[in-house]
Amino acid sequence: MYGRDPWGGPLEINAADSATDDDRSRNLNDLDRAALSRPLDETQQSWLLGPAEQKKKKKYVDLGCIIVSRKIFVWTVGSIVAAGLLVGLITLIVKTVPRHHHSHAPADNYTLALHKALMFFNAQRSGKLPKHNNVSWRGSSCLSDGKGKQGSFYKDLVGGYYDAGDAIKFHFPASFAMTMLSWSVIEYSAKYEAAGELNHVKELIKWGADYFLKTFNSTADTIDRIVAQVGSGDTSGGSTTPNDHYCWMRPEDIDYDRPVTECSSCSDLAAEMAAALASASIVFKDNKAYSQKLVHGAKTLFKFSRDQRGRYSAGGSEAAIFYNSTSYWDEFIWGGAWLYYATGNNSYLQLATMPGLAKHAGAFWGGPDYGVLSWDNKLAGAQLLLSRLRLFLSPGYPYEEILRTFHNQTSIIMCSYLPIFTKFNRTKGGLIELNHGRPQPLQYVVNAAFLATLFSDYLEAADTPGWYCGPNFYSTDVLRDFAKTQIDYILGKNPRKMSYIVGFGNHYPKHLHHRGASIPKNKVRYNCKGGWKWRDTSKPNPNTLVGAMVAGPDRHDGFHDVRSNYNYTEPTIAGNAGLVAALVALSGDKTTGIDKNTIFSAVPPMFPTPPPPPAPWKP
Repeated sequence: MYGRDPWGGPLEINAADSATDDDRSRNLNDLDRAALSRPLDETQQSWLLGPAEQKKKKKYVDLGCIIVSRKIFVWTVGSIVAAGLLVGLITLIVKTVPRHHHSHAPADNYTLALHKALMFFNAQRSGKLPKHNNVSWRGSSCLSDGKGKQGSFYKDLVGGYYDAGDAIKFHFPASFAMTMLSWSVIEYSAKYEAAGELNHVKELIKWGADYFLKTFNSTADTIDRIVAQVGSGDTSGGSTTPNDHYCWMRPEDIDYDRPVTECSSCSDLAAEMAAALASASIVFKDNKAYSQKLVHGAKTLFKFSRDQRGRYSAGGSEAAIFYNSTSYWDEFIWGGAWLYYATGNNSYLQLATMPGLAKHAGAFWGGPDYGVLSWDNKLAGAQLLLSRLRLFLSPGYPYEEILRTFHNQTSIIMCSYLPIFTKFNRTKGGLIELNHGRPQPLQYVVNAAFLATLFSDYLEAADTPGWYCGPNFYSTDVLRDFAKTQIDYILGKNPRKMSYIVGFGNHYPKHLHHRGASIPKNKVRYNCKGGWKWRDTSKPNPNTLVGAMVAGPDRHDGFHDVRSNYNYTEPTIAGNAGLVAALVALSGDKTTGIDKNTIFSAVPPMFPTPPPPPAPWKP
């Protein structure tokens, strides 16, 4: 039987063929080789190979900047979604499970009180108030101060701060208040920032500094007069002339004349104002033009204070009744130290470290009020300020001897604050009697608390664990504990369980000796005597003077919340400045410490770097 070979050759199939299987296999192999010697078309290949597996074509995803396999893309997206769901589930579980601790510690009492103590300065502002002043019952006031005097060395005296419950602007305590605020900012700017108050306190300092620049010819290098006071409060001899003490009026309603007091021989006032401007120039060192303006004014004032010697309150001036200055030697050291830090000029350091100056200021003889920092005596503050220089820069000869003396005296002052020593008595409630039982004690207590905390922080920043009182060594923690007990007393840990800061706690004075706070803002304009009914009423003040620290209790921890007795219930800006400084020093995290370097920004290196070695010799 013949059949047609599919590849074109004849093929004989014989059923009776005697060929063996091996022969047939060989024949087939030969046929295979012969057939494969020619190229096969697609149909032939399909017959030979049978139905081949269809190869899947890979799919890709175009992501614009990259092309990836679709399979990888799906896996990646899926993994991300799955991870997101897992994280969300874990977060949900964590959120819903009750926790037994807070993520942020609540603000401490010192920080809470700091917010309020700064607000007091907003309420004491004079002049055209900014819109954000945040004291609803205060408005612009005394916009005619210093205007209308022909040929005067000042154009106007609008602005500044009212001293206390009246509307007088006393420049001596006001400049001390601004110096204290600036000092606290220079040392503790990080703590102010943590409390959210850095911009606020700097604005308060600028308000005071801008006003001081109006009180003398600040563009001149040499001056012969400055303004010491605006307003009058003398009611001696039964005087009924309308003034800032006889009349009881809101500052916004004042319509009587406010005299301007000038002085031409006032070393203490001029040197204190120089300290205020010099310290403020360090606060504003990032604003170069403004800082230089403040420095120039400080130099001019300090030169005036040295050239025309005299006490600003001498000669029976009205200032002697309210803020009598005992001497100007302490202001020379204080002002000189601040000007050295502000300028880096060694002549100021040489002056501030003159042994004769220190002797006149009482640095070596002690006395009952030795170590008490106040608006009148800055010696304790000046000694600590110069001890700082020795601790961190150690200038050596020729300053070392007097700086070591100041450092030792500061250590002695700190010892005198401790309960174990008997330099100062304490009330049964634990308040230190720095003014020996006289009225208005709190202004001195807060200054001491600030100095003690600051000295403690200086020692820690210098890696010194404490200091010696005679043969006994005391830890820096002892100083902080002293400061805390005193400030805690003021905040309410006292026998009367009363806070002496208005608005802090639930129990605080309600009858402040303060004209603006005692007269309601009811659109009624009360005249000079018309406000007496508000002065004499037994009702609480209609306006809350938030943050005001009152004058304080008596030596028996007693306190009478009556408007008529200013020795108990009148606040002052000098007292509140010390309070702010003490509160910020104690506030927040102790590990924050002081800013060691800012105060030295203008100070040149004590030991100049040696010149570079000569270049290597070349033949």
